[in-house]
Amino acid sequence: MPKKGGATAINSKYQADQAVPTKRCKISLESSPSPLCFDSPASLFQSLISPMGQEEFFQDYWEKKPLHLQRSDPALASYYKSLFQLSDLKSLCSKGLVYAKDLNVCRCVQGKKKVLNKNGGVNHNVLKKDFDQKKATIQFHQPQRFKDELWKIQEKLECYFGSLVGSNVYITPQESQGLPPHYDDVEVFILQLEGEKHWRLYSPTVPLAREYSLEPEERIGSPTHDIILKAGDLLYFPRGTIHQADTPIGVEHSTHLTLSTYQNTSWGDYLLDVFPSFLFDSMKNDIAMRHGMPRGLLMGTGVTPDTNRRLASFLRGLADKMDADGQELRSTDMRRDFVTSRLPPYAQDQDETAPSGKMPALEDRVRMRYKSHALVTVEPSQERTDEATELVVFVLHSLRNRREGHMMGRSSGVSEDDDGEDDDEEDDQDVAQSQGLRFPLSHLQALRQLHQTESLPLAQLELPSDGDKLNLALALWTESLLEVC
Repeated sequence: MPKKGGATAINSKYQADQAVPTKRCKISLESSPSPLCFDSPASLFQSLISPMGQEEFFQDYWEKKPLHLQRSDPALASYYKSLFQLSDLKSLCSKGLVYAKDLNVCRCVQGKKKVLNKNGGVNHNVLKKDFDQKKATIQFHQPQRFKDELWKIQEKLECYFGSLVGSNVYITPQESQGLPPHYDDVEVFILQLEGEKHWRLYSPTVPLAREYSLEPEERIGSPTHDIILKAGDLLYFPRGTIHQADTPIGVEHSTHLTLSTYQNTSWGDYLLDVFPSFLFDSMKNDIAMRHGMPRGLLMGTGVTPDTNRRLASFLRGLADKMDADGQELRSTDMRRDFVTSRLPPYAQDQDETAPSGKMPALEDRVRMRYKSHALVTVEPSQERTDEATELVVFVLHSLRNRREGHMMGRSSGVSEDDDGEDDDEEDDQDVAQSQGLRFPLSHLQALRQLHQTESLPLAQLELPSDGDKLNLALALWTESLLEVC
């Protein structure tokens, strides 16, 4: 997954950032109805894998084996083509595209990837010449930055999976192949948009791989699947699946969209994320874990068979404690990283994510907005003081994330300023803070009331005073996270 960008600091006095949200273009709606159902994240995914049901998909295919869904639906094929097509490149090149950043031009030659990028900005005539004459594949990075319907689809899928969803478009001329055999570290959904593509899939050498890798032809054996993907078809395969694809003879060109998700979202990744804080908390109540380790251990001179036995004993004790206590595990980075880096809510107008309606009053009934984009989390305070670490409540959200920077590295944060390398250390510290609000731990239950119920009277918030209730509601309303019913 690309390195995440820096973010603006959280306001620690209940007051939301008053900055105007990043301006978004008015979206022109399609005249024909979409064959996908956007009523909810689940309905969107269901319509994407139709006619298969979600239960069958996750039981039989997810992380297990490839799935090829053949469709003979002209309406669906037409809709897929509208998502991205070869002819779109001319207008997109006028938006200041840059080689490597926005697209790659490449071709597989004798089993190796040959990159044909030029320096600087992309000229459409030069790009088309490479496509026609050099039979190069055009790999367009993260088209959801420019294509509204892809923004709409991927934002819903991020809500569904609770994980970042990236995309690339691959346009390959006939009798050509863009990439050599390789496997990825993401779950992959291929949507065939134009033409046809010949896919060969092979058994993984590293099942559910955690990194991208090329695989030479002599190592991969015979394909387990040999597929012609046609417009409107969908192909899914798990991370680690070795694959290569070419455009068959007689097909003018192929355009397909790759949707990818679940990078570094395994149980092991989650354990890496939650274990440090759990271990730190456990040390407070276990003097045996606070005893000093043997002299010379760090230099290797104090290592004995008893060292591993001692550590194993601590780990067993921690596992028993985790199982017995049932306490909520605190994420260190993963949840915050997701909220900071994901797409903002799909909106036809920027006013949709501005504060809504009248300011809340104590006698009002209220509800939380954009729950699928908001996160209530308990974390150590980020303030640097000489006092003991204090736990506080953060309400993080993605309402003002920049769609234009989604999955594009450092620029994917909410801040539009880039002051260069001198600010790298400050940016890294800001990643620990995300757009949103900070409250004392005493506000946790009231925030959970709002997040877990459809609506409730403001006066029923579980806070000690009416002033606290009103201040909480005003802070959330100012941040566009609450409205009066």
